[in-house]
Amino acid sequence: MKCPFCSHLETQVVETRVSEDGDFVRRRRQCGSCEKRFTTYERPDVNFPVVVKKDGGRADFEASKVRASMMLALRKRPVTIEQIDDALRRIEQELLALGLREIESNKVGELVMRELKKLDKVAYVRFASVYRSFEDVDEFRQLLRDI
Repeated sequence: MKCPFCSHLETQVVETRVSEDGDFVRRRRQCGSCEKRFTTYERPDVNFPVVVKKDGGRADFEASKVRASMMLALRKRPVTIEQIDDALRRIEQELLALGLREIESNKVGELVMRELKKLDKVAYVRFASVYRSFEDVDEFRQLLRDI
């Protein structure tokens, strides 16, 4: 594997660990040239369902977009990166478990909201207020009553 620091092609695995849930393998590597260390992750290569947008367009599922939305909602909230990564993994697992070729974007949004509700109520409200595009204050009040 190529070193991300100096682009040297020879790196050595110095430590290998399987995640607690067995979903990925974490490897610490060391460059043979600059001797810097870095981490790689091995995950199965799977196909997520295509996301059908509100306008009918289709796009590949991108975990990075979901993560960015979650990070925005969780901005300045006491939630660790590990908790966010775990939530994103649960969303991905659920999408795969559905076994669908396509999924509507609102279903993905509901999965995100469910995970945010578990992580942080403020982030949940932030995300829901943008995602659901409330028409009036009463809809917003109802969301707050629900939590």
